[in-house]
Amino acid sequence: MTVKKLFLVGWMVPGLLLSYMSRAQDKWDLKRCVEYAVTNNISIKQADVQARLAALTFRQSRLAQLPTLNFSGAAGYSSGRNQDPTTFGLTTISYAFNQYSLQSGINFFNFNNLKYNKQGSRYAWLAANAATEKLINDVSLSVANAYLQFLLSVETSKTAENQLKQSQAQLAITRKQVAAGSLPELNAAELESQVAQDSASYITAVSNIQQNVLNLKAYMSIDAAQPFELDTPSVDKIPIESFTELQPEIVYTLALHNQPQQKADAFQIQAAAKYVEASHAAMLPTFSLFGSLGTNATNQTLELAGVNQVPPPAQAVGYANVGGTHYDVFSTIGGFNYVYDKQGYFSQLNQDFRQQIGIQLNVPILNGGSLRINYERTKENLRNYQLQQQLDNLTLKENIYQAYNLAVAALQKFEANKKTVQATQRSFDYANKRYAVGMLNTIDLLTQQNNYYNAQINLLYSQFDYVFKMKVLEFYKGMGIKL
Repeated sequence: MTVKKLFLVGWMVPGLLLSYMSRAQDKWDLKRCVEYAVTNNISIKQADVQARLAALTFRQSRLAQLPTLNFSGAAGYSSGRNQDPTTFGLTTISYAFNQYSLQSGINFFNFNNLKYNKQGSRYAWLAANAATEKLINDVSLSVANAYLQFLLSVETSKTAENQLKQSQAQLAITRKQVAAGSLPELNAAELESQVAQDSASYITAVSNIQQNVLNLKAYMSIDAAQPFELDTPSVDKIPIESFTELQPEIVYTLALHNQPQQKADAFQIQAAAKYVEASHAAMLPTFSLFGSLGTNATNQTLELAGVNQVPPPAQAVGYANVGGTHYDVFSTIGGFNYVYDKQGYFSQLNQDFRQQIGIQLNVPILNGGSLRINYERTKENLRNYQLQQQLDNLTLKENIYQAYNLAVAALQKFEANKKTVQATQRSFDYANKRYAVGMLNTIDLLTQQNNYYNAQINLLYSQFDYVFKMKVLEFYKGMGIKL
């Protein structure tokens, strides 16, 4: 690669970076990124659906305590030998019919089975909400980490750019000295090689910025092609709690009450305990009230329309002998003619209206052991949730103590790297002065320069590592994620 091409690459890359960073109109800070991720993350949406399903279960358990009320109606045509739905006698005629029924029932005494089921489903709903909250916190923490990685890549690219510009400036000075004959061509060739390496490092750093932006978009469920510009606050201005406020035992005590996982565990245990009581109550007798209203109508039902008197017959019906005289006897008793007509539809409904009310006792005796097994199963579920709570609490405490130790180590490493940067900077400054007067060869100069560059990169990594680990402790304390 020629010197001209090296200079061209060195000056084009900053332009490409500037173009990339200015494509979008609005800048996104961490708060906006987290809010967008929480609103659009698919996993959070799925968890919200599960919470809504739990809410519906709770709602249904509340409504189960209310009386049942059902209406039914039927219309049809019957032929052949059937029971008349109005007279209940056997008939062979064909007829059309209507039937209506209104039925109701309520369990007025079931030893709190419905009550405990309702309470259990309520706690299960609260547990589902806490699980959604936990997922929101996990996504927020991942977004914050990705955001910090972006900031780190930006700072790394700035350091790489400064390194490249420094190498280019040294190459330019060396070229003049080589042209003047004060330095050999080897010095310029070694610096050209260094410029090429620094250019590659800078291009990699810029590419890392783009990659970290894509990673952040993935957490936020944003289209990879959408213009996206992030705010770049200085890491030195990010507020951090002191270690005295983040002692692990204090943080753990607070986390037991504010972390969603611990809330979910507590609600799950309460729900399981209520389900144990409900399954036990299901094995006891149940008293219920029932009642119904019903009526029928057909197109063949008859009713008496009238009665007509029949006059006595005109012929003699007999004779009588009185004193030897024969007399004919005529009937004076007439008959009656009954007239029937089809009964009206509403008249039938009124006439056939029937009511029923009663009380029912249901005593479970032999049912294949299903109730007993279900009772034992709910007790084992309760025990499982209790063990899960112990495990989650132990994991939480371990994570907090580990985060605290890592944060302390990160701070110590950060402070050590500060001193390393100061020391390597002094060495590089002295090397520059000696190189300028010809008292140091190019290889030694580049060694000092690379040591200084590596120390700067290590300082950046340790600083962001320290900030993130402190933010994790603040998160466990219940302070949320903020930069």
